[in-house]
Amino acid sequence: MNKQKRTFINAIWDFFCSLKLTIVILILLAATSIIGTIIQQNRQPEEYIRIYGEATFRLFEKLHFFDMYHSWWFLALLALFAINLIACSTKRLPRVFKVVKNPNLAPDESFYRSLSTLEEVATHEKPETVRDKIAAFLKKEFAEPKITEKDGKIHLYSEKMAWARFGVYITHASILIIFIGAIIGNIFGFKAFVNIVEGTETSRVWKRGGTEPQPIDLGFTVRCEDFSMTYYEGSMRPKEYKSLITVIDNGEKVITDRPVIVNDPLTYKGIVFYQSSYGPAGNPRFTIEATERASGEKQTYTLEQGKSARLPGGATVRVTNFAENFQNFGPAARLEVASPGQAPRSFTVLKNFPQFDAQRGGDYIFALTGLEQRQYTGLQVAKDPGVWVVWLGCTLLVVGSIVAFFLSHRRIWVSIKPLEDGRSGIMMGGNAHRNQAAFEMAFDDMKENLKKEINS
Repeated sequence: MNKQKRTFINAIWDFFCSLKLTIVILILLAATSIIGTIIQQNRQPEEYIRIYGEATFRLFEKLHFFDMYHSWWFLALLALFAINLIACSTKRLPRVFKVVKNPNLAPDESFYRSLSTLEEVATHEKPETVRDKIAAFLKKEFAEPKITEKDGKIHLYSEKMAWARFGVYITHASILIIFIGAIIGNIFGFKAFVNIVEGTETSRVWKRGGTEPQPIDLGFTVRCEDFSMTYYEGSMRPKEYKSLITVIDNGEKVITDRPVIVNDPLTYKGIVFYQSSYGPAGNPRFTIEATERASGEKQTYTLEQGKSARLPGGATVRVTNFAENFQNFGPAARLEVASPGQAPRSFTVLKNFPQFDAQRGGDYIFALTGLEQRQYTGLQVAKDPGVWVVWLGCTLLVVGSIVAFFLSHRRIWVSIKPLEDGRSGIMMGGNAHRNQAAFEMAFDDMKENLKKEINS
């Protein structure tokens, strides 16, 4: 019974330590991440229905494709990956630690024969003299050796970068730290949005995702003082849009008129505001100047789109449409004048050309002298208290990868024994736990120099 139980536990342990499991999990994570890249995450249901249709929307919703990175199955993959990393590290780390902490200081001949880099030399020098020469050489050319005497032999052991063996474990730890940072961000952080009209303020934002966005209280007030936009010359293609944001906390302005543009967010109390969108807010207001052609008398009217104003003589004028840049001539408004007993007449007036309407004829000459359109600024709002933990993990990931892939633990053994003919026999070898080919080339040069040093 105990044997069966122990065998089952060993099987479970071997499963979590399996390299095949690591490869399968990485392939699944890569494949599912493609889904999360193709399908935009955390959009409104109406947008998904418009793109995919209702039947596909229902299927994808059940599979959690619209919030994939928070789905139970994706989190389960990450948890399985974390367990796999911990199990692999736990299984292999003690053996690596033993190699570093307790190296073989007095190898036998069979150990040397197992090395791919092996050299045997005989010299007439005494073992003690050879020992001193080799020790001085290794200290100068490689690393200071440890000297051990056992069974009538003198052994020298020299190593460099023993800590390089732990690079892979630094990488494993960094991945786990990144996971921890992401978990902290998901639990204690949020991603939200807010639209603020120029001249207004808010203390709440709305969390992304779900059928109905949930409000989040910031604990302070954000005010949009102004919104401006610049265009590329000769076009209406936006070049830059900018919001002037004021932050009010406990009735005091702690940040005043801070410009927020794309790639230059505002951060306050760990909450980051990114400029993401903009748009018109409410109906625009037009200032229309009407000049009576016969008398030259002028009347000024302030109108909202669709509302009428009465002209002297009983006619009415209203704005039916407008354009911010009409055929590259600048702001324009479409006016409709209705006189008693006549059909309404429509025409366009240009703000940059106030005399343009004079060519039309008619009892009145109209000019667009002002156009006021308030804008709203769309801000993405994010709070991620785990971001510094993630950055720490990323830093360790880079360091661990450099150590694991570009550095190696290099070791050299030398054994000296007296021979029957009075000479000293020298056996030397070495290895590297990574990039053995490069080490062998360096070892060949080193052993030739060492032989010269011994015979000098």
